[in-house]
Amino acid sequence: MPLSDSQRRHLRGLAHHLKPVVMVGQDGLKESVLAEVDAALTAHELIKVKVAAADREERASLIAEIVATSGSELVQAIGHMAALFRRNLKKPRIALPRG
Repeated sequence: MPLSDSQRRHLRGLAHHLKPVVMVGQDGLKESVLAEVDAALTAHELIKVKVAAADREERASLIAEIVATSGSELVQAIGHMAALFRRNLKKPRIALPRG
């Protein structure tokens, strides 16, 4: 289910104070990095990922691949940081505003 604008705004506010939990290095995406993203999303629902790619298009494609692989929603991407959200259906931790 895609996020509404008000939900995305709420999540951006929550993500502002978070530190990156996963860092994608110069080696790019590996299975271990994707597994770490999946585990972090399952545990926290909202995470920040730092992508250390010099080229803007390369960063955007890495973030898009992480989102597609993990089944998450991109909340915000600024510079090298991306905030991702995926609802934990068994134990939801973050209450989202309606609509």
